[in-house]
Amino acid sequence: MKTVPDSNRQSFRALVIEEATSGEFSSSIRQRKIDDLPAGELLVKVCFSGLNYKDALSFSGNKGITRHYPHTPGIDAAGVVKESSDPDFEAGDEIVVTGYDLGMNTSGGLAEYIRVPSRWAVHRPESLSLKECMIIGTSGFTAASAILEMMNHGIRPESGKVLVTGASGAVGITAAAMLANAGYRVIASTGKTGAAPLLKTLGVEEIIGREDVNDQSGRPLLPGRWVAAIDTVGGNTLSTVIRSTVERGIVTNCGMVASNNLDVSVFPFILRAVRLVGIASAETPMARRIELWNLIAGKLKFPDMEKICRIISLEEVPAALDAMLKSASTGKILVSM
Repeated sequence: MKTVPDSNRQSFRALVIEEATSGEFSSSIRQRKIDDLPAGELLVKVCFSGLNYKDALSFSGNKGITRHYPHTPGIDAAGVVKESSDPDFEAGDEIVVTGYDLGMNTSGGLAEYIRVPSRWAVHRPESLSLKECMIIGTSGFTAASAILEMMNHGIRPESGKVLVTGASGAVGITAAAMLANAGYRVIASTGKTGAAPLLKTLGVEEIIGREDVNDQSGRPLLPGRWVAAIDTVGGNTLSTVIRSTVERGIVTNCGMVASNNLDVSVFPFILRAVRLVGIASAETPMARRIELWNLIAGKLKFPDMEKICRIISLEEVPAALDAMLKSASTGKILVSM
């Protein structure tokens, strides 16, 4: 085992969520001991974490995300290995962890240290910094997963326009930036008009309101408007998107901020051969995970990543998560440790 001397006697800062006997939840920044971290081959000094909606749910006490409290959320972390009992990793290696059980029922990245199984870790891609890896994080990894499905379906920049819904959120804005940089003609749908200037600077061709993807007519098919779509909203927005996709197009979905229900006829599927693909990133197999990080670090890498994020301290995380629960958050929020 390669170690940093006396690491087991260190304490570190972490965001801790506690449940009172009354059933209420509270948060505070606490000192924790490294000895208290769960088992795993890698002890990692966290440099950056990125906020995600799952973190907000864990923060609020959602037992569907986190079963037991006290708990430290944070489903993303990028940092430096301090101890390793796996020969594939050495002290000093820079690594990225997104998904799996990190921050859900395993002490997460909103802390200065994590200990995780080595099978969760990916070596930092050479063309990305640790900060850039966390600007991408789970949200960008999810966006890239959707784009890869689209590419594998044969959608090329010359194929037609691509829609991104919820385009001011972390997944949506990253998807829009990745697609535009890869040469695709992007339509961005957002209910936040203030996000329009940023989306334009990222290369988005057309910006529409959320009402433009909320058809209430009940018609089983609508005029085709895009060849592919990345939907982060769900509900009637997803139904409208599917019904507005051209023949042999593809729609991916990774969110349900509007609703987890989908009311759509089979006509888009049997008359236009539209394909609907669900995107789930947490348990992505390692071979595909590495493929996606290589895609993110290559073809999908976009300049000026910091345009889509703001950086906060650990002390500012509770307010940021509260805003996320109220749908008052735009872009990516990065936590610097």
